[in-house]
Amino acid sequence: MPTPDFRFKQFTIRHDRSAMKVGTDGVLLGAWASGELSTEECQREHITILDVGTGTGLIALMLAQRFPHADIVGIDIDEASIEQAKENVETSPFRQRIRIQRQDFNAIDSCFNKYDIIVSNPPFYKEETLGTEQARNAARHTTSLPFEKLVENASRLLSEKGLFSVIIPYGEASSFISLCALNKLYLQRRLDVRSSERKPFKRALLEFCKAIRPVETATLTLQDADNNRTTDYTALTQAFYL
Repeated sequence: MPTPDFRFKQFTIRHDRSAMKVGTDGVLLGAWASGELSTEECQREHITILDVGTGTGLIALMLAQRFPHADIVGIDIDEASIEQAKENVETSPFRQRIRIQRQDFNAIDSCFNKYDIIVSNPPFYKEETLGTEQARNAARHTTSLPFEKLVENASRLLSEKGLFSVIIPYGEASSFISLCALNKLYLQRRLDVRSSERKPFKRALLEFCKAIRPVETATLTLQDADNNRTTDYTALTQAFYL
């Protein structure tokens, strides 16, 4: 059974009531997304961020830490997750810059503001793996937010120079990249992730923009032969993990 809270360097996440718990996927995306903007110059600029499927608010809080002048909106469809995310934000140093609201991204209004960064750790399990817990199913399965709708709305809400970042199963990456291209979102960064050198790649972090650019690709292994965090994983997450 997961512990009721997870402590990071600058904030604490309680996740006992949220449909989705703190996990490696969220930490990776929060640390990696929009990495090319993590310069001193860009950190001084005002940017707007949308976290789709915010869950506990983890990614929203990580991005608030990384981008000191960003205004962030985190949305989710699960009421318990929304309430817990609000509590996590309220107890953080970033509460003035993060707004958490219940919103179905499938039905998001086209008159909403454009965003400079859109991030999502989306549901990706297929219908045949549905369990019996409704809230967790909605958070984990594509029936609640199909990739097609996620990409279509992200393309519509992304600013012209904005970045759209996701983490998805490695085996879904090629089809997701093609889907994004159909919606005029083009891959510019990719990070393939595996738990150890002996294991196959399990996740792909993908970042898209509205212009065709050379694609930056890399790989990340999480654990070394002694089951310790690798140097690269430590470097990526050192601003967050205790």
